[in-house]
Amino acid sequence: MAEAHKKNHDYHIIDPSPWPLLASIGAFVLAFGGVGYMRYLSGGSFNMFGVDFANPWIFFIGLAIVLYTMFAWWADTIKEAHEGHHTRVVNLHLRYGMIMFIASEVMFFVAWFWAFFDASLYPDEAIQTSRVAFTGGQWPPVGIEVVDPWHLPLYNTIILLLSGTCVTWAHHALLHNDRKGLVYGLSLTIALGVLFSGVQAYEYAVAPFEFTNSIYGATFFMATGFHGFHVLVGTVFLIVCLFRALAGHFSAKQHFGFEAAAWYWHFVDVVWLFLFFAIYIWGDWGAPIAQH
Repeated sequence: MAEAHKKNHDYHIIDPSPWPLLASIGAFVLAFGGVGYMRYLSGGSFNMFGVDFANPWIFFIGLAIVLYTMFAWWADTIKEAHEGHHTRVVNLHLRYGMIMFIASEVMFFVAWFWAFFDASLYPDEAIQTSRVAFTGGQWPPVGIEVVDPWHLPLYNTIILLLSGTCVTWAHHALLHNDRKGLVYGLSLTIALGVLFSGVQAYEYAVAPFEFTNSIYGATFFMATGFHGFHVLVGTVFLIVCLFRALAGHFSAKQHFGFEAAAWYWHFVDVVWLFLFFAIYIWGDWGAPIAQH
């Protein structure tokens, strides 16, 4: 009888799970709370059904639900891998899912590049609609001093390229069962990711323009800021992988969680190279550089 029910295929039929429903609820509460939070920050109101939802608490409740769901859902996925459910076919489909996720992230950044190129290639229309009027139909607008691309941005470019090298080193170490190399490579990658975030935070603190005073500042901070957010997410992703590596979770044959983190980190690297050349070099060409 046991042989009759033995699984004879490479697919894994998951058990009933509460996480898709809870993730949907959390995402809705997070989005709804985000609107109320922004209205709260601007001093406005967000009235629905006779209740003013302009407060930060709904947003943070939604964020807590989303973070908890992510932790619990991925913990279940790791458990399934240890139980042997991640067969060859399941691993292939996990890779397809990660590729599709990165493709969606690519299109997300395409939107911000599109906004920047639209404003920079047609500055007359963009500058006329900005909140502060700048004279002259040029890009960057007259009156804007820009960040020196060969200072902090160049440092961050070198930092990210080095971090990509380190995560590749960690991957090759794992493939050759070099546990120390895996841990060292991951640790260096994480340290470089934290350093990148620190340099970018300092760059924002000393930037000679603001988010709200021109279309230049808006497109600059949205594009580079969302990339900085992705660096933070990738750093957390790698930290989880480091703890899993220390616990002995990965093997040379089965380590999709680490591969997914490495793919994501390389994606962050490539996006930054486009940002560096498009926004810091091409977009700032000929503009006065702020002196600090």
